[in-house]
Amino acid sequence: MRPMGAAGRVWAHVGQPFSERGYGAVVLGAGRMGAACAFFLRRLAPELRLLLVERGGLPNEEGATVLAPGVWTALNVSPERRAEAAWTRAQTEREFGDVSWQARPLLELLTREAAGAVPTPSLLPRFPELAHLVDPEALPFAQVDEGAATYRPGAVALACGQRAVRAGADLLLNTHAHLTPGGVRLDRLTVTNTHEVVTHESREVLAGVVIVAMGADGPPGAEHGLGLHTGHGRAYRQAPRLNTPSGEATPVLRVDGLTLRPQHGGFTLIPPIHHRDPHGYTPIGGRLTGVPVGIRRETLEDLVERMGVLPPLGTEALEVGRSLADIPGAWLALPDGDPTAPPRHEEVAPGLHLLLGGPHADTLGLAVAYDLAAKVAGVEERPWEG
Repeated sequence: MRPMGAAGRVWAHVGQPFSERGYGAVVLGAGRMGAACAFFLRRLAPELRLLLVERGGLPNEEGATVLAPGVWTALNVSPERRAEAAWTRAQTEREFGDVSWQARPLLELLTREAAGAVPTPSLLPRFPELAHLVDPEALPFAQVDEGAATYRPGAVALACGQRAVRAGADLLLNTHAHLTPGGVRLDRLTVTNTHEVVTHESREVLAGVVIVAMGADGPPGAEHGLGLHTGHGRAYRQAPRLNTPSGEATPVLRVDGLTLRPQHGGFTLIPPIHHRDPHGYTPIGGRLTGVPVGIRRETLEDLVERMGVLPPLGTEALEVGRSLADIPGAWLALPDGDPTAPPRHEEVAPGLHLLLGGPHADTLGLAVAYDLAAKVAGVEERPWEG
């Protein structure tokens, strides 16, 4: 037994023997949601032995957390959840180290007038760097979130994971987890000399509580491992680049669901998600003027539809790639299969909790992770309600 207050242990590769047999709680997935939940759980229930398991590294370079937009905005957040959004912002901005927090407005450009909208031409003098991007006649109205900001979700995951370990959580990396009755089976992964990922060893671990925070893999893991039906979905989202100039003061743009996030001197495009991808779907690239490209067909169709209002999309500034591997992409969890649904958690079986982020994790994710940690710890406190 380790003394209370001692740091946890980290197993990063199979050369470090792992012989643990049981924990009070196991968190599967060290993305932003899982790592934050583990950290909050250590804070709220320090007596509970905790293991955090991740299939890759920390953060996982292939997970949805690293490819998340990293855009905090209260625009379109329902009134009853704005306190959670504000708390998530405060945690992200002040508590988790270098996340490259950058306050910048978000402009949602519209084809027709809406409540609170202002004329787009009245905003362009304030943001002259947008003049080459948008057609104000095609997008005559705009809603503005002056309090929006951008940040690095991967840095949040790293900071939360590190803090959880310093607070006493154990961390097991490069491990594939499978749900079993009363615990998990952990397959520790290694790489052969031909660069093939294989299982080095498997170990059964008992757990009083299991929190499944594996993103899009979470619901299928519960369904296939324990025969549970969850009703949640997933979608494959790519993040193409638009190589037109952006700077520190350039706002985030949103046009008909397409988000243009200023990043690395250009823009990262975050396409809208229209629906869940069907079970068994495999993403494939599309064709532009008959030439195969790396942007999946559904995303390419969205971009083509917006070329009239965002002219640079029809130029060489848009990176289309030659294959799917050229355009970063990841599977994204959809709570209830709905792209508009906020993050959520649910107990799908006694002691087994699903924790899902989804498209709105940037704004609400940390509050939902805290709420689950409080539930597991038996704590009634909700800091955003104070």
